[in-house]
Amino acid sequence: MRNVIVTGASRGLGLAISCRLVEDGFRVIAIARRETDALREKIESLPEGALTFESSDLGDIDSLSTLAASIKKRHGAPFGLVNNAAIGAEGLLATMHNSQIEDLIRLNVTSPIVLSKYVVRQMMAAGGGRIVNISSIIANTGYSGLSAYGASKAALVGFTKSLAREVGRLGVTVNAVSPGFITTEMTASLADDDRAKIANRAALRRLAEPRDVANAVSFLMHDNARNVTGTVVTIDAGATA
Repeated sequence: MRNVIVTGASRGLGLAISCRLVEDGFRVIAIARRETDALREKIESLPEGALTFESSDLGDIDSLSTLAASIKKRHGAPFGLVNNAAIGAEGLLATMHNSQIEDLIRLNVTSPIVLSKYVVRQMMAAGGGRIVNISSIIANTGYSGLSAYGASKAALVGFTKSLAREVGRLGVTVNAVSPGFITTEMTASLADDDRAKIANRAALRRLAEPRDVANAVSFLMHDNARNVTGTVVTIDAGATA
């Protein structure tokens, strides 16, 4: 059974991705700072070992080498890595504290790059693997009040394309999934009218759902996607069509 590491997997999009990959027959290691009730309930409902939780502060960059080594020792070499963990601090750049910007870049950019560094070594030694980075359509479209977040997600696209060229000859594919606004906790704070306006701008007149993004990740992990690398899959119900 192939192992897949999913970061930010305690709720929302990360949990949806984890559940879909378990359905596909992968053994998923869910990484988050804390185990939520939703994650615990899902773990308990599944066969033992299908979904496991590993606590980690992904913003602690110096701990990531130990995390990667510990996961390999406890679960075996990973076949896949989904870099999903992120924070989306809202606010005008002119009034954001420097510490907020630094925290966001550390978790959204530095952490997935460094974790990928250690995990991809294991994939290369094993003869192949899959890395999927979760970006955002905001990387291309922009959004007022999310300039730092948009910059971090654009960085992941550049990282995806360059790393795909570095490791492709060793059997590792690297792709990104770029969701639009989706129905998660991040959009639950929006007023109904605001959500309706966003949905009406999409070609399909609706918001995408976490399962839609999870389905895209599932495809990229599948053997049918063995010749897909260095690409960005957009899941936004046609908002950027």
